[in-house]
Amino acid sequence: MTTYEEMDKILISQKDYFIKNGSPDNNLRIDRLKRLKTLIMDNRYQLVDSLNEDFGNRSKDGSLMSDIYSVIPSINYAIKNIHKWTKVEKRSSNFPFSIFGAKSYIRYEPLGTVGMISPWNFPVNLTFTPLVSIFAAGNQAMHKPSEHTPNTSELIKNLCDAAFDQNEIATFLGGPDVGEAFTQLKFDHLLYTGGGSVAKHVMNAASKNLVPCTLELGGKSPVIVGESANIKATVKRIMFGKTMNAGQICLAPDYVVVHKNKKDEFINETKNVVAEFFPNIKDNDDYSSIINQKHYDRLQDMLDDAAEKGANIEQINPSNEDFSQQQYYKIPPTIVTDTTDDMKIMQEEIFGPLLPVLEYEEIDQATKLINTKDRPLGLYYFGNNKSEEKNLINKTSSGGVTVNNVIGHLQQNDLSFGGVGPSGMGRYKAFDGFKNFSNPRAFYKEVGYGFDKLFDGVRPPYKGNIEKLLKSLLK
Repeated sequence: MTTYEEMDKILISQKDYFIKNGSPDNNLRIDRLKRLKTLIMDNRYQLVDSLNEDFGNRSKDGSLMSDIYSVIPSINYAIKNIHKWTKVEKRSSNFPFSIFGAKSYIRYEPLGTVGMISPWNFPVNLTFTPLVSIFAAGNQAMHKPSEHTPNTSELIKNLCDAAFDQNEIATFLGGPDVGEAFTQLKFDHLLYTGGGSVAKHVMNAASKNLVPCTLELGGKSPVIVGESANIKATVKRIMFGKTMNAGQICLAPDYVVVHKNKKDEFINETKNVVAEFFPNIKDNDDYSSIINQKHYDRLQDMLDDAAEKGANIEQINPSNEDFSQQQYYKIPPTIVTDTTDDMKIMQEEIFGPLLPVLEYEEIDQATKLINTKDRPLGLYYFGNNKSEEKNLINKTSSGGVTVNNVIGHLQQNDLSFGGVGPSGMGRYKAFDGFKNFSNPRAFYKEVGYGFDKLFDGVRPPYKGNIEKLLKSLLK
């Protein structure tokens, strides 16, 4: 098992390398990004196969879409913009020194070594997409992938070890003990992607070394379906996002609040759409498994708790298959209605193919419900009522918003990704991600020595009315 001492030795090596070589130029940053792109594309089918093996069954086409080709635009965008991002930002200097040649500017410099803990649900995407921002900003990285996807984690390590020097990126395999030791290292920054409960321990460990953190978490991302929404198109868009990876997505629609006049139509159309997407589920390679027994049991416990407390549970099973006997941990899409606030399914992030459906009559009822819960990673509104949309967005807060689709804001190359409050802190992707993993170093170049008399009025011995002088500088 990898020890703290072994990881710390590599961290020291990376820090020494950075001190010796200084900030990498743009050519080296672009070279690292191009090597990353080649790594992904040359090994894409091997990565997809390893994902399928780890999950038991995971849609190979879905993996190509979500874990492989979704990363490439971020790489291309960073390569295209890196010269612009690294330019010095000119800032104004104080009067009157500005008119005598004083200069102020910001230069974005690397932080150094960024520690990165990636999750199991999209282990390729959620390793390499943030790594794009980390490399673009000129940093090195140390990576701890999830033990729940051992084949993919080992493959990522082997591929990165072959494509990069360990002073560029080093990967460490292992379980919770390795992860705990990893969080205690004196990184220059630490990125954690995962659940909120573990994030508290990560942040606590990092705080002991004053290591700043980026936390990409999740939460209960709500969907609000207005009376003006096109239900057929809406349901297709929602269920595509909800059934991708069997709902094991941090941005997956967690619950739907639909206008009461559209609720029955929404539920009926959900059944139609699932039957269209997945005529059968049990042996359908396009429908992914739950990652393991622990998470399967957690989801079943949510359903049992909801049923015991009076919820109506309707499994969408187009071919009436028997899921009590199966090779993999598959759960069909399941609609849950008549929920109450005391149910686990309305308190905890679901992270699976279970979908509570609630109703509202006035939009303020929906906003009130959303605001009883932690600020989510994503918020989704469907409809053409601009007033309703504005009301909803102005009275809620979330990491991101997609209108008339789900998860869409994550896919935009020029938008950053991150949460707010309990759904996370910090950003990656695009220019904001570059800045997140940079030190915005402030520079000021004073006026020349020939203008030194400008300072006489604020130097001792003080004479005259200094307050008058200070007030004049405020102009």
